[in-house]
Amino acid sequence: MGEKGAALRTPCFLLDEEKLIRNLEILREVSEKAGCKILLAQKAFSMFSVYPLIRRYLAGTTASGLYEARLGAEEFGGETHVFSPAYREDEFEELLRYADDIVFNSSNQVRKYGERAKAAGKSIGLRLNPECSTQEGHAIYDPCAPGSRLGTTLAELDEDILPLLDGFHIHTLCEQNSDALEVTVRAAEEKFGKFFRGRRWLNLGGGHHITREDYDRERLIRIVRRLRETYGAEIYLEPGEAVVLNAGYLVSEVLEIVRNSGLQIAILDTSAACHMPDVLEMPYRPPVKESGEPGEKPYTYRLGGPTCLAGDVIGDYSFDRPLQEGSRLVFEDMALYTMVKTNTFNGMPLPAIALRHGNGETEIIREFGYEDFKNRLS
Repeated sequence: MGEKGAALRTPCFLLDEEKLIRNLEILREVSEKAGCKILLAQKAFSMFSVYPLIRRYLAGTTASGLYEARLGAEEFGGETHVFSPAYREDEFEELLRYADDIVFNSSNQVRKYGERAKAAGKSIGLRLNPECSTQEGHAIYDPCAPGSRLGTTLAELDEDILPLLDGFHIHTLCEQNSDALEVTVRAAEEKFGKFFRGRRWLNLGGGHHITREDYDRERLIRIVRRLRETYGAEIYLEPGEAVVLNAGYLVSEVLEIVRNSGLQIAILDTSAACHMPDVLEMPYRPPVKESGEPGEKPYTYRLGGPTCLAGDVIGDYSFDRPLQEGSRLVFEDMALYTMVKTNTFNGMPLPAIALRHGNGETEIIREFGYEDFKNRLS
């Protein structure tokens, strides 16, 4: 089941180089046709061993704070952009060493840090909240949800800071198509469009599923071109998921089969809580190679992790053949929001990280051990 003949020690994240390149080629084509710059959002994917490959296609990186900004500047190069809901005074001077473009979340943050950033030669901007929700069912990922702490609403915008600003940042999407972007842009222009002219750039944030099969890229290109022509500004997109969509796996192994209340339960060496926490946070049911819905195939199992957390459950799946100790399962679309979110709760080992090259060879990039667990503690 899964990776035949693979020598990988599980659990292991496996990135497929060919599929990554396919995504990058799509992004580069969009960038060229639209006349915009595309940045890698490191919050979704920070496997810096492949940054030399990605930088052949993208203009730089975006960061959520000092450490990501430093990683992007040192390992990727190109442009380094950063946004944080609030910056720390004791980190800001160091941040200025790495970031080229600094986006602030509020008028007050611009007043506090803006002139210092401009004096250091940085481009600065303000994140806007157009108060236009286009998502359904995932308020935790909706920057425009009522009471959101992300972005400045029109009511809270202090026009006295406008002369300092080089651009505006608008991020409202999550795993969405370009029709949602069109709605967002319309709302942003209605509220803030009068401030857009004369700015050097407009950043449309992330959440664009550009490399998804059904994504309307032509609509995206039209939106970007119109904004660029209307306001004379450089347009940025900063996808994270789209860069590695469907390009990675998490290879796991069955440790034991137990039964309870008529259910067969496969205990894996992979934990939802530790290795793919979005399964519990969103929640969602990750795809498993060669599996079906419960009851669809002859043998149904509940897949669970090895931690003491009762809710460390990945989901119910069916298979053509019975699972047994040593069976390998391959979770799909596991490059995004996994490696960046892993933890060592219960002393769980972190999954290794591997890269499957275009010639079919698999390279182990990094393995983790006891010291990685211990060094996070005191």
